[in-house]
Amino acid sequence: MLKEKFNQYSLVLDRTARRVKQFAQSSFSNHGIDLTVDQWSVIKTLFEHEDLTHKDLADLCGKDQPTMTRIIDLLIKKGYVMRVEHPTDRRCLHIQLTNPGKDQARTLAPMVKEFRMKAWENLTDEDFEHFTRILNTIYNNLETK
Repeated sequence: MLKEKFNQYSLVLDRTARRVKQFAQSSFSNHGIDLTVDQWSVIKTLFEHEDLTHKDLADLCGKDQPTMTRIIDLLIKKGYVMRVEHPTDRRCLHIQLTNPGKDQARTLAPMVKEFRMKAWENLTDEDFEHFTRILNTIYNNLETK
């Protein structure tokens, strides 16, 4: 019985995560935003943390380093981020937003918040608190030590 419930809950979680990402991506496209959800995540993270190493950025965005490299390369081509040498360690590069990247973050943040609010429609504060607690528990159960 527990295995059946686990499978059901895993499917619901996976299906919902996919739907949220698809909705966000279609909202970006419908509003003429030339970014993927993953690219937006990098821009938003850099806006909140300003100056990060490649590894730190990958960790904060939940991406592996090769995937993060591809995202950063695309954002550099779009003029939103740049790689900057570390002042004391030439082997270490930091990723920073350019001025157009900062402008993009400021412009898009309210719009993206509206897209995300669609997912929370019809949920009470209590629903949200339970949902957050459960997701945090699942996340913490899987934390690598």
